[in-house]
Amino acid sequence: MKKLLLLILLPLGAYCQNTIGLPDVINYSKQTYSAGLQNWDIRQDKNGIIYVANNEGLLTYDGRNWNLYPLPNKTIVRSVEIGADSKIYVGGQDELGYFAPGKNGQLQYHSLTPFIPAKDKTFGDVWDIVSYNSSVFFRSTNKIFKFTDESVETYYAPLEWSFLGACNGHLYAHDHKVGLMGFENDAWSPLPVKSSFPLSDPVTGIVSIAPDTALIATLKDGLFILSNSSITQLPTANNPLFQSERVYSATTINNEWVALATNNGGVYIIDLKGNIVQSFTNKEGLQNNNVLSIFLDKQSNLWLGLDNGIDFIAYNSAIKQVNPFQDGSGYTAIIYKNRLFAGTTNGLFSVELQPMKDLSFSKGNFLPVNNTKSQTWRLTEINDQLLLGNHDGAFVINNNTATAVSSNPGFWNFVPMSATFPTPQVISGNYKGLFFFDYVNGHFVQSGKVPGFEESSRFVALDKYDNTWVSHPYHGVYRISKNAEGTYKIILYTDKNGLPSTLNNHIYKIKNEVVVASEKGVYQYNRDKDSFEPVAFYNKLLGNQSIRYLKEDTQGNVWFIHEKTLGVIDLSAKEPAIIYMPELSNKMLSGFEFIYPVDNNNIFLGGEKGFFHINYEKYKKTQPELQVQIRNVRVISKTDSVLFGGYFAAVNEKQVQPATAVPQVKDGWKTIRFEFSSSLFGYQSNLEYSYRLKGFDDNWNEWTKRTEKEYTNLPAGTYSFEVKVRSNLGNESAAAVYSFKILPPWYQTTWATILYLLILAAGLFALYKWQQKKFRLQRQKHEEEQKKLSYIHELELSKTESELVALRNEKLEAEINFKNSELASSAMHLVKKGELLTKIKAELAQVMKSFDNPEAAAELKKMIKTLSEDDNIDKEWENFTKHFDKVHSDFVSGLKEKHPNITNNELKLCAYLRMNLSTKEIAQLMSISVRGVEISRYRLRKKLGIPSETNLFDYLIDVNNTHS
Repeated sequence: MKKLLLLILLPLGAYCQNTIGLPDVINYSKQTYSAGLQNWDIRQDKNGIIYVANNEGLLTYDGRNWNLYPLPNKTIVRSVEIGADSKIYVGGQDELGYFAPGKNGQLQYHSLTPFIPAKDKTFGDVWDIVSYNSSVFFRSTNKIFKFTDESVETYYAPLEWSFLGACNGHLYAHDHKVGLMGFENDAWSPLPVKSSFPLSDPVTGIVSIAPDTALIATLKDGLFILSNSSITQLPTANNPLFQSERVYSATTINNEWVALATNNGGVYIIDLKGNIVQSFTNKEGLQNNNVLSIFLDKQSNLWLGLDNGIDFIAYNSAIKQVNPFQDGSGYTAIIYKNRLFAGTTNGLFSVELQPMKDLSFSKGNFLPVNNTKSQTWRLTEINDQLLLGNHDGAFVINNNTATAVSSNPGFWNFVPMSATFPTPQVISGNYKGLFFFDYVNGHFVQSGKVPGFEESSRFVALDKYDNTWVSHPYHGVYRISKNAEGTYKIILYTDKNGLPSTLNNHIYKIKNEVVVASEKGVYQYNRDKDSFEPVAFYNKLLGNQSIRYLKEDTQGNVWFIHEKTLGVIDLSAKEPAIIYMPELSNKMLSGFEFIYPVDNNNIFLGGEKGFFHINYEKYKKTQPELQVQIRNVRVISKTDSVLFGGYFAAVNEKQVQPATAVPQVKDGWKTIRFEFSSSLFGYQSNLEYSYRLKGFDDNWNEWTKRTEKEYTNLPAGTYSFEVKVRSNLGNESAAAVYSFKILPPWYQTTWATILYLLILAAGLFALYKWQQKKFRLQRQKHEEEQKKLSYIHELELSKTESELVALRNEKLEAEINFKNSELASSAMHLVKKGELLTKIKAELAQVMKSFDNPEAAAELKKMIKTLSEDDNIDKEWENFTKHFDKVHSDFVSGLKEKHPNITNNELKLCAYLRMNLSTKEIAQLMSISVRGVEISRYRLRKKLGIPSETNLFDYLIDVNNTHS
């Protein structure tokens, strides 16, 4: 029974062996893509966008975002195909149609169900869609629909359609009753081939393996080869793995390999003879082993539609994972006698290698090396023997077993003391200094140590002057030399001796020179100055960045680790080039970095979980064409609005924005957000983006991993957002461009400007009218003021004239009064004179009467006569009248003209009254009594006809004024 079980298990073990190197597997869970569990079909457009038929609709993925587009009836999407017309055809339950970009670049669904005849509209799930020639075929279990433009043809199954697919220019379908059928002349007919196999089991895939040959995968009956004239079963199809698995889907990997998706075993990669090359299950990183669909993308990587989730296998990646055992960290590795030995935290393991260029594809299972279960530090081949340094001591490996060569614990490394073969002595770094091993009779024997040196010696190198250099990460760099007398001299070098720091110095031998990787670049020892100084070559390429590890490969390239990033100084071209590998950033074993370059196709790198295998030659060649796409543009305020959904044209066309499709964004949207991506799914960690917004900032920003950019409160204007992508090899893509125009606020629009001009014109007109009115009012006011001033001036002139007249009148009046006074005085003088003469005459008459002397009396008479002659009153009055008329404007003459019958005495009375003399004064002048004056006045009033109510004086003045 045991023998029988062994016979069964041995072939199973052989079949179960996987490749030692496996590509990265990226898991996309239901929570990641936010849709249904199951994923039934996968396609990719020419721009790299992935489309997945999901339980809840059509899923799209651009390398950054997943988007879900459900069907109108919310049913499961079982199949997807991109037609020759660049439409995305999908099939659901009693529903089929296509998605195409709408006006704003978002995918919109168009149903084709209305074109199906009413009797055929119940058809269940659409499991397969094939674009063939100029038509699109949809398969359900009992019907196949052929759509050509808007015409539909229905093909009914002989029993039940189980498959529909195209291969090598032919369209095939499988029926449970008839078997495999071909489509010719618009009809389905059995294939005219010879076959001893009826192919009654459902066909699940037909893939091309030659121009006239295809591989047929069936659900349970294995694999078959379809040629022009026959169908034959693969000879190895009876292996136990194919017997127990159900194959759901198949796709070609290359000209030699095919990938099969199974219901319980994950994915198998097989060759054209049916031999298993590689397998992927949940052990290798899949989310589950039930793979419903499989698809090879443009970069030759695999997409898996799972029963629960979506997985991406970076199958074409030049970097693979090598995990010997239980995810232990990788510390050391070496190929010795056609076996790969890998040292981990869990011990030493080995696997036999197959003769192939890329050793990651070598198949085998790692086996533990006996007696090496402790922490492994370093493997070194010296004198054709494999030395192992680990926590327990120093060992030699033979026949997958470790034999101790030292009882001292903790050996870090082994360095041959000479370049001769075999080297007679080896120096080894230990936890407690440096130990020597002599090579005696084909064996290594511990022979002593460097006296007085007890530092842990993890980094050891020998220079061409036989000096031994040891670096300690925390103490500095030691130079140990041995003189002719056999004594050792130990010198410590720190930051006082040219090193940038005492800490973090690591000694290495590169290009036959001992160098120090430090916190500020690479340094070397100057013997003449007995100090360290920067190495110009490395300083020019790497600058003063911190370097933790250096290793030279077989091609002369220098690998280095900066912080937690792997890079290489590539010297294969005329000029050195720096190539970084961001895929491995933060995945290396920090503090215990290790690189083992076998050749250009096989570089082993110690990692936190096992090892990484790098096919460096492939890495430099398999960088695909770089392409970046703007996938979403949103304007954001209180709500979001999609301005652009990712498509300028049909999905398979180059996405370039037409000049007529520049959107106009209304004022009020505060933020505009751009999302962009590159659909290089296996290289996402290698990509960096740079962008700018022309019209706002014409300078490209620095390269970044960010795949979105927001701009806030942009002013009105026309802008073009440009973004480009570059790889870690320095290649750049062309820029993707999205142009848009932000409209000004309503108060800055053309109509508003016209309104402003109209308002301005109206305002200017109103201002003109107002100014005109103002000027008119001012003129009126001015005229009024001028009139007022003129009036005032006239008044002032009139006042002046009045004052002058008054003054003149006053003067005249004064003169008149003076004249009147003179006249009165003259009149009084005449009166007095008359009175005096009268009195004198009277007195003379009295005297004469008393004279007796006649002579004397005669003389007195003579004197009286003389006085009488002098009494010429009338003549005197005439003179008075003349003077009076001069003063009073011919008053006397005027009065005579008015009253011709007036007498002289009456004229005298009128003159005296006009002079405003008193009654008494008039009486004296007229030599009458006061009573006589009053009577004379009465008589005068009566004679002149003056009414009693009129004042006589006023009348006389009026007479004077009238005459004047």
